[in-house]
Amino acid sequence: MFWLFVIVMGIIVGLLGKWVAPGGKDNTPLWLTVVCGIAGVVIGYGLFGHTSGVDWIAFIISIILAAVFVVVATTVTGRRTRA
Repeated sequence: MFWLFVIVMGIIVGLLGKWVAPGGKDNTPLWLTVVCGIAGVVIGYGLFGHTSGVDWIAFIISIILAAVFVVVATTVTGRRTRA
């Protein structure tokens, strides 16, 4: 059940992270955004999700981590467009 939670929350947090990330709006593929979101959820809830019920701090940290991962992924994969 935990992995289903991680995948669903990873999709949500990845999309929120892509929305929050500066400059990473259209350059990162959707699958990479979801992977960044899953990584953000795993790390965010792994470090800060040790309470019962909804842990808002872990959720917010997961969004921040996913945004950072999206920015890093955009920088690394960097689709260059010509003007």
